[in-house]
Amino acid sequence: MKTITLEQPGQFSLSETDAPAAIEPGEALVRVRRVGICGTDLHAYHGRQPFFSYPRILGHELGVEIVEIGPNDQGLRAGDTCAVEPYLNCGHCIACRRGKTNCCADLKVLGVHTDGGMREVIRVPARKLHRSDRLSLDQLALVETLGIGAHAVDRARLESGEFALVIGAGPIGLTVIQFAQAAGAQVIALDVNANRLDFCRQQMGVEFALPADAGAPERVKEITHGDMPTAVFDATGSAASMQQAFDYVAPGGRLTLVGLVRESIAFYDPDFHRREITLLATRNSTSADFNRILSMLESGRIDTSPWITHRAPCTQMIAQFPRWLEPDSGLIKAVVEF
Repeated sequence: MKTITLEQPGQFSLSETDAPAAIEPGEALVRVRRVGICGTDLHAYHGRQPFFSYPRILGHELGVEIVEIGPNDQGLRAGDTCAVEPYLNCGHCIACRRGKTNCCADLKVLGVHTDGGMREVIRVPARKLHRSDRLSLDQLALVETLGIGAHAVDRARLESGEFALVIGAGPIGLTVIQFAQAAGAQVIALDVNANRLDFCRQQMGVEFALPADAGAPERVKEITHGDMPTAVFDATGSAASMQQAFDYVAPGGRLTLVGLVRESIAFYDPDFHRREITLLATRNSTSADFNRILSMLESGRIDTSPWITHRAPCTQMIAQFPRWLEPDSGLIKAVVEF
């Protein structure tokens, strides 16, 4: 079967590999149809992804078709199309016992800690498949990335009408914007990239999309009538931005760090204490998030039509991938077809 492997930073290979061994009870064999490219993959390509080793088969945003499956509680059968929840949790640690499977003490993510779906066929736990007979394969491949924003917004407990500042309008920041809007928040987007800000305005209806320059704090203050936002999300993956994000939080507000960096994050404690800021981390998503997103997609509450800007068949991805990284590529989300 055709398999794309990231051999080392900056070097992919396309090869023929053996098909997976026969499935075991509780597993399914699935045909990979779509693989979304996300920030994790880009960081891995550049050699900046934490918890990562090479060589690695990337791919954790998957739209798949079931080839073979045994008895299961979900009523799944061969031919069903599904999104894959790529978070392989142990089921018995304290986080799993409390329902926080996304931060399992022994969590392994497909395409990060273990080989993922950038290949024609893969074995996955049947319980990690989420079926929809109404969504396209493209939409199914987007469920995982949408889950990051959905979970982040859920962590922040957004209330309708409050100001929510989203710093970083890349794919993950856009998912936060999408679910912040669904929660009824007044969204402010901040980014250094003018094309991304245009996308926020034109494709997502964000009224306040601002350049992240020296004047941004004052403009955010004006928009919030002098208060500053009560909810701030940083989705940049930049330590400098994450540290500066504390300055945007209103007294009594909360800051959710959506991005991940291989650095320490520092803040000035007197300001943090004086404003009684709530600081939140958010990691991945849960089965409940997947089910909620599928329902919202099927009902039309979430529109994925603007998302996929680039695509390539698996035989051409390696050649096209470097172009996707260029600042003027206009990339929002790329999909690889198998």
